[in-house]
Amino acid sequence: MSYSNLLYHIVFRPKSSKNVIDVRYETELYSYIWGLTKKQNIVLIRIGGMPDHIHMLVKLQPTTSVADFVRDVKVSTSIFMKENRDKFPYFEGWGKSYCALTVSSYDKDGVVEYIKNQKEHHKKLDFYSELSNILKDNGVEIDNRYFLKD
Repeated sequence: MSYSNLLYHIVFRPKSSKNVIDVRYETELYSYIWGLTKKQNIVLIRIGGMPDHIHMLVKLQPTTSVADFVRDVKVSTSIFMKENRDKFPYFEGWGKSYCALTVSSYDKDGVVEYIKNQKEHHKKLDFYSELSNILKDNGVEIDNRYFLKD
């Protein structure tokens, strides 16, 4: 038997960081993502975001790579959002990149609160600044030639 607790804070955005997630329909999109994770036996601890990005805190299975998980979520939600064009009329696809950071069990509650308070948080900070801060706080070097260019 293997023991694991693979917690990841994942952030991704639409192409060109467009505002495509209407607050009236975000719960429907988040519920759809919750269903995807449940089917893959992945625990979605918290999801939230803004019209131009999504944050998730997930517990992955040891057999699931982060890249495969994010790809599956992006592909499935792209189909969902395009099938529901009346609710997501400006959605053209997801950006190529994403952010995935490991989270310790000790920091889990802080990340949950951070995701939960996205709307309040973004009254003071735009997505570019937020992501820059998250990356710097986690020791990830930013290459501005590529940062948010897709």
